[in-house]
Amino acid sequence: MQQIKLFLTDVDGTLTDGGMYYTAQGEAMKRFNAHDGMGLQLMQRSGVKVGIITSETTGIVTSRAQKLKLDYLVQGKRDGGKLAAALEICGSLGIDMSEVAYIGDDVNCADLLKHVGIAACPADAMPPVKAIPGIRIMSLKGGQGCVREFIDELLS
Repeated sequence: MQQIKLFLTDVDGTLTDGGMYYTAQGEAMKRFNAHDGMGLQLMQRSGVKVGIITSETTGIVTSRAQKLKLDYLVQGKRDGGKLAAALEICGSLGIDMSEVAYIGDDVNCADLLKHVGIAACPADAMPPVKAIPGIRIMSLKGGQGCVREFIDELLS
């Protein structure tokens, strides 16, 4: 397997189950999986930079990224913005996209998934994502540990 120097993940449908939870007061909530969080930390301990690139912009994701002490958090990236953000991070690190692993679940992740060295998606990803040539389809669903499953494969 090629050397990975940067591990990136999507949030909704990947680190979470994709559900949109709201309190009676209208406050949004997201459910994260502790195994995924530990996986991201294990990846960092192996010397790989770790980050999130997501379409949404929420304090919830900021809090999660800070708790995990991730190297990168890029929010609000739509319409090709995820790929542009990854290219910018690669430029700052002096690495090539072939040295990046990314896991995402929906069509807004497709451009980035097609350009990384190792692409993966949750078991319940959208069909166009599952159809990307060479993509690894995890056995676990979004929010159910699929990110950890991918990381464990990469680290083994």
